[in-house]
Amino acid sequence: MNTPTPAAPAGATATLRPVLRTIRGMATSDGAGVKLTRVIGGPALSEFDPFLLFDEFRSDQAGDYIAGFPDHPHRGFETVTYMLAGRMRHRDNQGNSGLLTAGSVQWMTAGRGIVHSEMPEQENGLMAGFQLWVNLPARDKMTAPRYQDIPPAQVPELHPAPGVTLRLLAGEVGGAAGPVSGIEATQPLYVDVQLEAGAHAVLAVPATHNAFAYVYEGAARIGGAAKATARGELAQLGAGDRFEAQAGAGPARLVVVAGRPLGEPVARYGPFVMNTRDEIMQAFADFQAGRF
Repeated sequence: MNTPTPAAPAGATATLRPVLRTIRGMATSDGAGVKLTRVIGGPALSEFDPFLLFDEFRSDQAGDYIAGFPDHPHRGFETVTYMLAGRMRHRDNQGNSGLLTAGSVQWMTAGRGIVHSEMPEQENGLMAGFQLWVNLPARDKMTAPRYQDIPPAQVPELHPAPGVTLRLLAGEVGGAAGPVSGIEATQPLYVDVQLEAGAHAVLAVPATHNAFAYVYEGAARIGGAAKATARGELAQLGAGDRFEAQAGAGPARLVVVAGRPLGEPVARYGPFVMNTRDEIMQAFADFQAGRF
């Protein structure tokens, strides 16, 4: 398990978060054969407490996504889907249904157990977005499932500096709050940052949180690094309480994600994430017995 980022000393001045390293994801597939790039959850970065997985899916070839993610279970963590393009339908055994479209976000707390599907509602065109898995603390792993379906219009759009547009999915920026609520243990921050050529963005990020940035269009110089982080690279950030990114000669887009680490043991197998092997075995037994 990765060591949590240490907090800044009380009363310290704002400290820029440096780039510790950059990671490029690996091509893989999931669900019924959906092609994607796995950045967290792969060999280069197995986890980054409290984050267990971060995938990018992006294709305009229907064969790469059309089979979708048929019914499958989860227990012990939260899944976050952020759509950039396309249409995906969520359904689960708790009676929830929601249509994910460009700009929407879905935050699903699996808790003690949920069975859901995510299936494309298109047969051609671009399908693009991200899925993030966020761990739950031991005390919340058996909580009741919860589903938040946020349409694009409910995501605040901020313009804190010339050439900078922020879409705030979760957390707080400059007094504004994202629409995702009630995630107390990890207190996440999730921001989609759009930079015009040469634009410079600054965000306050809690010093208590682990944080990363993933560039999905163009390139951006992050945390004062000499080298820009390129499209398809994740920048794992060090300690501090301020994030900075600057676009070069062209525009850039990136997501900035932060969460308070849990510092607990992680036992995971497939769709279940608990604290011990025995709890994983119990999850399989409960699912097979129809107790989800």
